[in-house]
Parts: sequence; C-alpha cells; structure tokens
Amino acid sequence: MAAHEPQHKLPSMGYVTSLFARKMAAAAGNGVDADEMLTSVGIDPAGPWDTGQMIPAERYYDMLERMAERTDVTDLPVRCGASMRLDEYGALGLAFKAATTLGASYARTERYARLWTSVVEYELRPATGGTFFILHRAGERRLGMRLSNEATLASAVSIARQVSPVPVSPVRVLVRHAAPRFVAAHEEWFGCPVRFGADLDALLFANEALAQPNILGDEGISRYLISHLDAELSRISDAPAVVSQAKDAIAQALSEGTPKMAEIARRLGLSARSFHRRLSEHGMSYHALTEETRRDLAEGLLRENRHSLAEIAFLTGFSEQSAFTRAFKRWLGTTPASYRKARAGA
Repeated sequence: MAAHEPQHKLPSMGYVTSLFARKMAAAAGNGVDADEMLTSVGIDPAGPWDTGQMIPAERYYDMLERMAERTDVTDLPVRCGASMRLDEYGALGLAFKAATTLGASYARTERYARLWTSVVEYELRPATGGTFFILHRAGERRLGMRLSNEATLASAVSIARQVSPVPVSPVRVLVRHAAPRFVAAHEEWFGCPVRFGADLDALLFANEALAQPNILGDEGISRYLISHLDAELSRISDAPAVVSQAKDAIAQALSEGTPKMAEIARRLGLSARSFHRRLSEHGMSYHALTEETRRDLAEGLLRENRHSLAEIAFLTGFSEQSAFTRAFKRWLGTTPASYRKARAGA
C-alpha cells in the first residue's frame, strides 16, 4: 500500500475513572479473574485506587462484555452500585457529604461529574411528583453501556443513603434499554418500581427526600471544597480536546513508525514539556496514549474489513506483521485474524 494513501482517522473517545472498572471487577466475584480484566484495560491491579486515572469508556464497555461472557451479570450493576463508597470519590465525595441537603449533594454531582467521566452528564429536572436526577450518555446502547448505566443509577442511590439520616429510596427508576432476564434484584435494591424501556435513564425523587438535611452537612466545609473542585474542574476543562487531538495526530503518524512525543507536541503547537505535563495532570503518559491509539486504531481497522492484516500492521506503526500479531495478542488475548473472524460472525 502506498504511503501517501489517506490514513484512517481515529474518532475522539470519552473516558471514565478507573474506579468504576475496579469496582465492577471486584463485584463480579469469583466468576471472573479480576486481575486479568483490569490488566486488559490498562489498570495495574496492584496499583493504588486513583480516581484520577482515566481509561477509555469503550474499553471499559469491552471489559464488561467480556465479563458477561464468563459469568451471569444480570445483577452485577446492582452489586457494584451497592459497593460504592463516598470516601472513594476523593474531594467530590467529601463535597457530596458536606452539602447541607441531599438535593444540594446531587447538584454537586451535576456540576462536577466531569471529574469522574467525560461521557456522562447529569441533570436535575423538576417533574410531576418530584425531581428527576437524569443520566445523559450518548452512544450505541451496547451491553457494556447498559451495564454501566444501571450501575451508575444504583451508585447514585448508594451514596444518597450514606448521607441521609433517614432511609432513602426513589419514587421510581427509569431505564431506557430493555429489561434484563430478571429485575427482582434491581427493585429490591432501589426499593421502588424499575421501569425499563423508558424515555430516560433517571431516578425520580420526592422533593421532601431531596430537602432532607444531610448527616454531615456543613456550609463552611462546603465552601472550601467547592473552591477546590472548581480549581480541579478548570484544570481538566481542556483534557478531552488535548487527548483526542493527540490521538488523532498519533494515528496519522503511525504509518511512518511510532512517533516521538516531541513530534506530536509540535503538531499540537505545544512544547514537549507542556504536552507531558498536561497528559500527567489527567493520569496519562505518552507511552500509554500511544499504545491505546495503536490498539483502538487496530480494532477499528479490523472491524472495517477494508484492509489486509499486513496493511493494518503498517498503519498501526509495526514494521512486520508478526510484531503486530504479538502486540495485538498482548492487548486482547487473541490474534488479529481471530478477532476479525469473531467480529464478522457477531
């Protein structure tokens, strides 16, 4: 293939905190090898639980789908949500606790969720009979996303129960996708009807519940934490653009071999030091970003069926197809040919 042919352009991707992957893997119990699952998405199982370490959302969904191949995940989102603890969410968890009412706690989630994820937005919306706490997440409703959405809603109830002096349950739960095989575990956890196939992913709370004072509500501590969260939010405000632009630049350069960090920084109009700092601020390294780009590009090209394996090896920066095959097997535990064949039969 001629080197001057148009290169495959890698789409921008969203990110979620590695905490979510760790909690899902732990909640799955003996049904899966948690260390294997975490390693497959670039998380060191023995490393610290750092909410600032981000992983691509699509890779997180892939992990959940691999778990579903090995164990029954019907009630996994509920078990994961129930295991969530505010102390694991860093400053945002403290701010949720320190808010004076449950409604104010959810308002902080609405504003500062970007500290957890770039693929989900939250909204508090007045409704007949109360207020909706709505989860907005764009994209294909694949199994991994569906499991993630259910876990997110379950987590939102879990953390509410950790700050309220009285038992808290929504009036009802709405889920956009179709119901799983059974929903008894969902309704038992939420303590209310759960309606699948709805128009929203949301929790409906009575206004009285949202007005309930929190156990540890403290206005002074809240002001301090809010200033800290605002500073954190300002630091990550340009992260998705920086990451997606860097991945695009790396993808375009790979056909000439693995690009140096200084080269990609120049393409982005940054010094190498500034580029390194901005990646580090978001829990990323240039090496990890390059590997992630090669892997995602390879998966996309294999799904398209327009290129031979030798061409894909070239486009992803490998001088030999055998080296590409070894790397791909390290990433996904299967060969490129087997991956393509499995996708074709899916």
